[in-house]
Amino acid sequence: MVQIYNNFFHLSHNIFNFASAINRMSFFNFMRHFIFIFLLTIPAIIAIAQRAPRYTISGFMRDSLTTESLISATVYNKANLVGTSTNSFGFYSLTLPEGKVELVYSYVGYHAQTVSLNLRRDTVINVSLSGTLHLQEVTVTAGRALRIQESTQMSAISVPITQIKSMPAFLGEVDVLKVLQLMPGIQSGGEGSSGLYVRGGGPDQNLILLDGVPVYNASHLFGFFSIFNADAVNSMEIIKGGFPARYGGRVSSVLDINLKEGNMQKFHGEGAVGIVSGKLTLEGPIIKDCTSFIVSGRRTFIDAVAPRLLSYTKSKMNYNSGYYFYDLTAKINHRFSANDRIYLSAYMGDDKFSSKDKWQEEDSLNWYVNKTNAGLKWGNITTAFRWNHIFNPKLFGNTTVTYSRYRYNTSSERDFIHTYIDTTIIANPPVIQTRRDYYGLWFDSGIQDLSVKVAFDYLPSPDHYVRFGAGVIHHTFNPGVTATRDTAQKREYGAPKVYAWEYSAYLEDDMKLTERLKANIGLHWSAFGVDSKYYQVWQPRISARYLITPQLSVKAAYSRMAQYIHLLTNSTIGLPTDLWVPTTELLRPQKSNQVAIGFAQNFREDYEISLEGYYKTMTNVMEYIEGANYFDTGNSCEKKILQGDGRSYGLELFAQKKTGYFTGWFGYTLSWTDRVFDELNNGKPFPYRYDRRHDLSIALIKRFGKEKKHELSCVWVYGTGNSVTLPIGIYYAKKPVIKLDDLCRYYDFGERNSYRMSAYHRLDLSVAFVKQKKWGERRWIMGVYNAYNRKNPFYVDMEVFHWNQKNDTFLYKFMQYSLFPIIPSLSYQFKF
Repeated sequence: MVQIYNNFFHLSHNIFNFASAINRMSFFNFMRHFIFIFLLTIPAIIAIAQRAPRYTISGFMRDSLTTESLISATVYNKANLVGTSTNSFGFYSLTLPEGKVELVYSYVGYHAQTVSLNLRRDTVINVSLSGTLHLQEVTVTAGRALRIQESTQMSAISVPITQIKSMPAFLGEVDVLKVLQLMPGIQSGGEGSSGLYVRGGGPDQNLILLDGVPVYNASHLFGFFSIFNADAVNSMEIIKGGFPARYGGRVSSVLDINLKEGNMQKFHGEGAVGIVSGKLTLEGPIIKDCTSFIVSGRRTFIDAVAPRLLSYTKSKMNYNSGYYFYDLTAKINHRFSANDRIYLSAYMGDDKFSSKDKWQEEDSLNWYVNKTNAGLKWGNITTAFRWNHIFNPKLFGNTTVTYSRYRYNTSSERDFIHTYIDTTIIANPPVIQTRRDYYGLWFDSGIQDLSVKVAFDYLPSPDHYVRFGAGVIHHTFNPGVTATRDTAQKREYGAPKVYAWEYSAYLEDDMKLTERLKANIGLHWSAFGVDSKYYQVWQPRISARYLITPQLSVKAAYSRMAQYIHLLTNSTIGLPTDLWVPTTELLRPQKSNQVAIGFAQNFREDYEISLEGYYKTMTNVMEYIEGANYFDTGNSCEKKILQGDGRSYGLELFAQKKTGYFTGWFGYTLSWTDRVFDELNNGKPFPYRYDRRHDLSIALIKRFGKEKKHELSCVWVYGTGNSVTLPIGIYYAKKPVIKLDDLCRYYDFGERNSYRMSAYHRLDLSVAFVKQKKWGERRWIMGVYNAYNRKNPFYVDMEVFHWNQKNDTFLYKFMQYSLFPIIPSLSYQFKF
């Protein structure tokens, strides 16, 4: 013990010398010393506190039927309530003193399992829990899953997939992102949109991870659906603040989605057929208890229905159009040994819209044919190869290699053919000539990434959970290339591809300081190199919780975030015509600083409630220059953009019940969000377009029937209307320089986003009738979107309603246009 104290004294002396030398160090020396001393400090402190031999119990927690990993499940020693939780692969590690222990393994929605043993050496225990959707409350109490007030993490929400799949669905299609829009602090951009606007941020400020791979466009059907098939999703968590150091690259939120791994025991399947799409998921063992697979596909029927509705044929014209989307998700999971496992997962999906028309006319000497074709296509590809290795019972490693690509392209072609009899030439038979006039336009843009990441979980004792790792991403940006072709030649112009490197490293420790105080302290470093420009940002993170009572805690967090890639959005059109561009010498990285404080309370084990207040500042957020837009090809991207500052603050109330026959949640947000640009609105702050003062959502699920298998669910939402800019006056004047008698009309728009559209509110209902069959389970689902037919605002336009003939002037009025009326839906689901 004396030797340990001497070592610790010398270590403290080294830390002091290290701190005084920070300013003289390069970054790489700083990181090397920081990581080295941090890792040395923790074992030294633990060694001092040890009085008896200690051994480590480790293993995996999985579902007994599906063999899926149980993420964030808990294991604790019943004698002293010392415990830990599983990571994103279901791995846990718990170091306890020698002697008798009674371990309780639990997870929300599963029966708890107790294991007793006499701990005398490092032990591996793999546990399979049996799940049920209809747990009695006494069973839930016995489970003692990780409760909201015990975790240091705040501003994070995890929704069970079973709850997501029970929510009322738009057009019968369950959507993961639409459920998230019902959470406090998260809102949609508008009617039907699947975009996420988190605590005043934009859609590009969300880091969306699918099995660890960034997704750059998460929407189908022009934003009405997301790309995530709920049947293939194992877990989902969104973090709005108090970001752990292991996450970086965006400034507003992190959405971490993990796909299912595939059943290693039995072959299973499930699917559904709705009014717009159908889907099928198959999973099972390739080699039992060793290798498994899962494949899930989804496709719309719109291209089969739309041509019949939109196409028409007249004597001189034939017109038809079509649209479809599909996505395909696949994953293979293979276990080499007790300590090694690999995963290979992939996603591929596309949306495609086409429009064709043909006009023809003829007379005795001429034949005219005019063909026009227009197309729009966008889609994602993501792949991930992950290798898990258990170095020892306390150290878990994960290496990930990923590739992702988002591509958008559009095309337009016109082909005019004139065939005629040349009357200038007298011949028998007559001479027939053809003249062709052709023009085509194609635009292509996108982004692709290739990355490597290594991450480690180190659990030296129940009082410390250390995570550290590093990663590198190679970005290829295609800001936009336009190609034109006419009868004579082909031309190509636009911005060249841009290549960039993004680096990151992190270190964090979730530590128990006292019986009541626990904190997560970490540091994230990131850097970005493009052309000859290099940026780096240090991002400290800290979050803490203090238990006031065993059921009530107060939490606080601070996080600094940085983002090096930007999305240029043309808000005037509802198409995915957004451009991803990198930070350059002229475009600086976006940064945010956020502080949050709140309370978390647990009632009767299965009720959770939290109240949070937050304040966030953002720098270098982007807007188009007045008059510039996506189609402005005359200037480079950098010359179209303004950078300014943003601010968001508010209060969020969230209450949730995850288990039992009656589940659901209540969420309310009171918030303010504004922007300020020197070149806009005379340099004065103005409301962000998606600034929403009040946002309220209620989601309820009730299971009924003799066996409690049928489900009735409802969702009601209310939100303050979006901010828009509308004219406040019109005046007439002659054009300058040009001397004309006619007067020209000019608009006075006043201050930016100074008008509020009407409030948005809607009620959705759904009922599911479930029946057990010999081959499996079938489910009929009937739903109603916008049950009381609310005419919610989609956009506002100005129209003439009176003409004053005397002075030849017009009177105008604003007209509100709505998108979706009441929409019924019907779908059939099955499992086998």
